[in-house]
Amino acid sequence: MNNETVDINEKREKNRKFLMNIRNLPSIPMVMTEASSLLENPRTSAAELGKLISKDQGLTAKILSVANSPLYGLPRRVSTIEFAIVILGFDHIKNIVIALSMIEAFKNENGKNWNRKAYWSHSLMTASASKRIADDLGYNKTSEAFTAGLLHDLGIAVIQRYFKKEFDEICLMNEEQGIRHSNAEKLVLGMGHHEIGQILADKWNLPKSLGDTIVNHHLPSASEKNKVLSSIVHLADFMTQRLGVGDFSWDENMELDTNILQILNMGDAVYLDRFIQSYETLFRSQLEMLTI
Repeated sequence: MNNETVDINEKREKNRKFLMNIRNLPSIPMVMTEASSLLENPRTSAAELGKLISKDQGLTAKILSVANSPLYGLPRRVSTIEFAIVILGFDHIKNIVIALSMIEAFKNENGKNWNRKAYWSHSLMTASASKRIADDLGYNKTSEAFTAGLLHDLGIAVIQRYFKKEFDEICLMNEEQGIRHSNAEKLVLGMGHHEIGQILADKWNLPKSLGDTIVNHHLPSASEKNKVLSSIVHLADFMTQRLGVGDFSWDENMELDTNILQILNMGDAVYLDRFIQSYETLFRSQLEMLTI
């Protein structure tokens, strides 16, 4: 083991401990906690849940935006939270509330190296595309695909918020030396944003499948238990870059894990290319309505 490897491992352990011991980590929003309690009660009505969510106007607007997005694919316009709950179902709404609440908790201010709108647009594009791909491929846990897609890059927001000096250093290495963000993350922090996202998901006691998908979203074939879900999110993430719609700078030169062809039963590279191109119009329509 050389000195560089030892240094990276030391940084990794140091920063892992720091993340586990953060005391001012944003708490899970109250509306999310209350919504989860209501959803666990089989007698809860759509009206009751809608009344609770409607207390948070920002969250309400975001849920309706998601429900009416071109990629989400609903056959008619959704104008109220109650109708959204009825047409999407409790599980879908719960996952949307969880994901949107977490994104909101890490709503960092714009800075020299941070564009909040670009990050949000990419996160929502990947989430909506993941859900649509899951639908098109017959994967039955589409709400999980949406949640995992929305949170796949949560670790980047964590770096920007809690490792400001290191965040700027990573961006500088990319800008001046041409080092990919993912490689710069490892050199500076000893770990990547995908690992940081998993640590946070575990810290917040989110489902293991979600943490597993987050940590494997760049290399889904490495997932031991959630290869299909990880591959769907990976493909959606890759498509934003390939189509140049809703992409994010940290994914520049992202490499496709070609093992997803077999995992998702997509045949060959020619079929995959056609599959990706078939989404371009939907992606562009989705981007046009992203005004949040």
